[in-house]
Amino acid sequence: MAYYTGKTRDGKDWTPTFIEAIEDEKCLGCGRCYKVCSRKVFDFEEIDEEDSARMFMVVARPGNCIGCAACGVTCPKKAFSFKPLEI
Repeated sequence: MAYYTGKTRDGKDWTPTFIEAIEDEKCLGCGRCYKVCSRKVFDFEEIDEEDSARMFMVVARPGNCIGCAACGVTCPKKAFSFKPLEI
């Protein structure tokens, strides 16, 4: 199985890992991933529970993801899953 691979500035091979999902149960809705993503991949979503509302992140535009994984690095709960792109 082959994956989409690029080169770093130093000429080393690099395989980007694209966002696959965010685990709702782990997500705090802190917005760190939203702030670090320059490609506008994420949006906030709100769930109205019985006595309170809860915010969490959703992958709104997965096609904008460039595979940098900065969102996963900034997530304090490690709620993201990533996958390389098969070619």
